[in-house]
Amino acid sequence: MWPDEAAAQASAETLAAALLPSPNAVIELHGPLGAGKTTFTRLLLRALGVQGRIKSPSYAVMESYELPGGGTASHFDFYRFGDPREWEDAGFRDVFAAPGLKLCEWPEKAAGQLPPADLQLFIELQPDDSRRVRAVGSPALVEALQ
Repeated sequence: MWPDEAAAQASAETLAAALLPSPNAVIELHGPLGAGKTTFTRLLLRALGVQGRIKSPSYAVMESYELPGGGTASHFDFYRFGDPREWEDAGFRDVFAAPGLKLCEWPEKAAGQLPPADLQLFIELQPDDSRRVRAVGSPALVEALQ
């Protein structure tokens, strides 16, 4: 449960620690509009040491960031993803085949194209603006969020 953004930040920091020194995972973020998927992604990227502007990939579909310790983090937003051929045309198969961290919002829009996730976060917005979060996947990553 994330009662506020500080709790989400604490989760992002413990997850970042579990991913270091060389983040190499596919993380899916599930939840409705406004659930906090992009906010959590920004918090995680900051916890991994990314500086500068972290923008939502809503229109570009993918934004990539160099990680201070080496490697790349790629943030995807598949909300506007319509045709599986877009996957091939955009070169996403190559991105997912390479090492690095892949953070995927709206992964259900790319169903059948994504490799199995190492971690799935299901974020539910509660009436009091807190978030109920359920983590599924790699035991080490799930435990980092407990």
